[in-house]
Amino acid sequence: MGDNAHRADLLSGSAHSTRTGLGPRTRPQREGIERSGEPAAAPGELMRLFVAIAPPPAVLDELDARVEPLRASRRDLRWTSREAWHVTLAFLGQVDEAAAARLLPRLERAAGRHQQVRLAFAGAGAFPAATRANVLWSGLCGDRRALARLAESVAAGASRAGAPPPDKRRRFQPHLTLARCRMPADVTELVAALDGYQGQPWTADRVHLVRSRLGATEHPRYTSLADWPLRAPPDTGPDTGPVTGPTGGPASGGPVTTTG
Repeated sequence: MGDNAHRADLLSGSAHSTRTGLGPRTRPQREGIERSGEPAAAPGELMRLFVAIAPPPAVLDELDARVEPLRASRRDLRWTSREAWHVTLAFLGQVDEAAAARLLPRLERAAGRHQQVRLAFAGAGAFPAATRANVLWSGLCGDRRALARLAESVAAGASRAGAPPPDKRRRFQPHLTLARCRMPADVTELVAALDGYQGQPWTADRVHLVRSRLGATEHPRYTSLADWPLRAPPDTGPDTGPVTGPTGGPASGGPVTTTG
């Protein structure tokens, strides 16, 4: 598909996936990722963009059920909604229309160079630390090296399109944001409560370009502008084994440092 077609897709707010939380909304919610039926950007308008993968609904439902009892115990936190859950590959910040149009074919090529990634949610952590947290998150285990390589390709494509991530020096730490803190908070007990959690394995099979709108409420609204499939792996038969760390050892939700 040519650059002009990609540009048309972006400006029409097209989206293709209905299998994940990045598809259209099916019930009222305070926060979520939806398909846009309106133009995504007016001429000269800046868009707040990020690139993400979307876990399947059953995986999100399982994690949501595990987190639900914790929400009532900490009403001081701003818990994110299940409909908005995603794993960010690269946050791009404010991007103008021209750079966004150049970004689309770059992301398509980046996705086409990488195979689907086998993952599972596991454990929890906090930024910058559990005792003074701004963000509470669930970690991931599985083929995290492949996920880091995908994130690196996405960031490189964004840079070439003129939409570089604001902080390219920050190491990639795959996670799903569960809650944000209005003021630094101690979430040690929450991290401990999720420490032994490992969800069912799932396969990341596409990447999404998502627009984030910060409205009058404290919850952002997410719109999937476009998505591209990752390459299917060679058919090696059914995979019924557990998801492990990138070297075949125990699963870990810790950080991954991307390399060149």
